[in-house]
Amino acid sequence: MPEHTAPVVSAASVPAPVSARGRWAGIALRTVQVVLALFFALASALPKLIAHASAVESFDDMGWGSAGMYIIGALELAGAIGLLVPVLQSAAAVGLSALMVGACVVQIVVFDGQYAVTPVILLVPLVLIARVRREHNAELLRLVRRQG
Repeated sequence: MPEHTAPVVSAASVPAPVSARGRWAGIALRTVQVVLALFFALASALPKLIAHASAVESFDDMGWGSAGMYIIGALELAGAIGLLVPVLQSAAAVGLSALMVGACVVQIVVFDGQYAVTPVILLVPLVLIARVRREHNAELLRLVRRQG
């Protein structure tokens, strides 16, 4: 009589059941990511990339000129797109967080702290996204190593 054996399944290969609370938390976080992506793309990057008068004036006041304005705008747009791509979510949030730390410093040093709280407010959900979505970092690293 042949022996029948069941396949061995490790605990790591079986996804953990998601509770209703966890599902709602995931939906809420994804919603925050979409809102932040829209903010960074439309309200922050777009004025810089189309050289809106307010952005040009701000970057001239900082002494960075149009090159700095376009670079920051491109980085913000890349971060906004990255927030929507699962494998890039955490890395994009870390990159945008670094930009927000820089923006806060610039607001304090150059503009006397007039709007320094805005980057700090944006930093809080970005750090949360980077932390919660960090499991994608290993996948991103595998993809980068495979390409190299």
